[in-house]
Amino acid sequence: MAFEGFRQRLGSIIGGFDAAQAHRRLRGFRASRAHVNTLIAASGDTITARARWLVRNNGYAANAVESFASNVVGDGIKPSSTIADAAKKEELQALWLAWTDDADAEGLTDFYGLQRRAAREVFLSGEAFIRIRPRRAEDGLTVPLQLQMLPAEMLPLDMSRELPGVGLIRQGIEFDGIGRRVAYHFLRRHPGDMTDPGLTNETVRVPAADVIHVLDPVEAGQLRGVSRFSAAIVKLFTLDLYDDAELERKKIAAMFAMFITSPAPETPLEPTDEDLEVEPGQVVRLDPGEDVSTPATPDSGGTYEPFQYRTLLQIAAALGIPYGYLTGDTAKGNFSNTRISLVDFRRRISAFQHSVMVYQMGRAVWTRWLDVAVLSGAIDLPGYSGQRRQYQACAWLPTKWDWIDPMKDASAEILQIEAGLKSRTQAISERGYDAEQVDREIAAERKRELALGLDFRRPGSPAQGPGTAGDSDDKQDGAEGDGAPEDTEDESNPKGDT
Repeated sequence: MAFEGFRQRLGSIIGGFDAAQAHRRLRGFRASRAHVNTLIAASGDTITARARWLVRNNGYAANAVESFASNVVGDGIKPSSTIADAAKKEELQALWLAWTDDADAEGLTDFYGLQRRAAREVFLSGEAFIRIRPRRAEDGLTVPLQLQMLPAEMLPLDMSRELPGVGLIRQGIEFDGIGRRVAYHFLRRHPGDMTDPGLTNETVRVPAADVIHVLDPVEAGQLRGVSRFSAAIVKLFTLDLYDDAELERKKIAAMFAMFITSPAPETPLEPTDEDLEVEPGQVVRLDPGEDVSTPATPDSGGTYEPFQYRTLLQIAAALGIPYGYLTGDTAKGNFSNTRISLVDFRRRISAFQHSVMVYQMGRAVWTRWLDVAVLSGAIDLPGYSGQRRQYQACAWLPTKWDWIDPMKDASAEILQIEAGLKSRTQAISERGYDAEQVDREIAAERKRELALGLDFRRPGSPAQGPGTAGDSDDKQDGAEGDGAPEDTEDESNPKGDT
């Protein structure tokens, strides 16, 4: 402590960084030097409880969570295998799609619903746990594997101790001698669920290979997650109190109340008349000496909405959610600033999708699922053990973004493809689809249209191919000139140019 005081005095003499001085403006600014793990161990449970309370009771908080989860996951972040064999790839993708309906161990949603719940939990409590549950072949699943979602409260923050030999447990996570995660010690039931008769403090050790820990760490060395509401809880709660007080003031002001003032009665214990009831258009005569007055309620004037707007802007910045997404207020936005905020928000969402949802959850589920699918005989992949990495390679495709002006964006994308600045594969992938599957669907549709004599392509569009419009005009001119029957061999020949 003596050295700390000497260091601060030395800093004040030398000067330099104003942010490190102890002068009058920063006298009350005492920042903790504790590591984030210490802070989370001390306050994590309280922050998570308050965040969940706000989401249950505050409309802005509930909207922020739903907005984040829907933008991160949407219809699902879907895998697209990169296997070169088109037939095997199609078989594998079909098997995966069938299994997604069996993925949830609780049977309440599919795999993409679990993705959405995981994104929601990470926003709310800073982390989510997914336990991989192998199943028996007789359970009748497409692939004998399911996933169980566990909330953050199931892994106790206060469980930290050394283990016999080499290893230790920190905040419910067991590490070996070189710092690798080897197990998680979960409570058998949620500590706040009074409907479960199980023992509250009883824990079960689950190997780390069977647990997916989804979190977005904000500091190096961070073990557990922290709610994204941590920077906004105070303002959200106090704004809610202010709103309630303002609503109550408006309610009182809207009530018509009268106070009748009269001289003191000659006999103090003399019973008073009943309260005066006033009806519309009624003329009331008062006794001599009586007077009627109405209470004056204070008005917030023109400060209410600007104060609300500025406070909600701060809350939106703390949550990382655009103001319009947080409040649903589109009156204050125009095309330009709305698009700017969307571009920045979607960059953040894209980073979260690939660095957290895909890297931590998607890859872990895909590799484990593929191993189990091959071992159980659900699919035959020749030479899988020797080419496991090649078979497991895949691209993850998030749901496409919907823009404010899709016509301009589509035109710009077409120009980029035609100029060679972007491939069709890249454009289709950005829309959340697999390019090879889309091409097969288009070819099948063209073949069916040709067989039925249909053509839904716009005249002059690139889809018709070069020279199509001109050829049609020439054929029409020839038919009108000599009246001879048209040679339709190319049109009726399915082996011709389609």
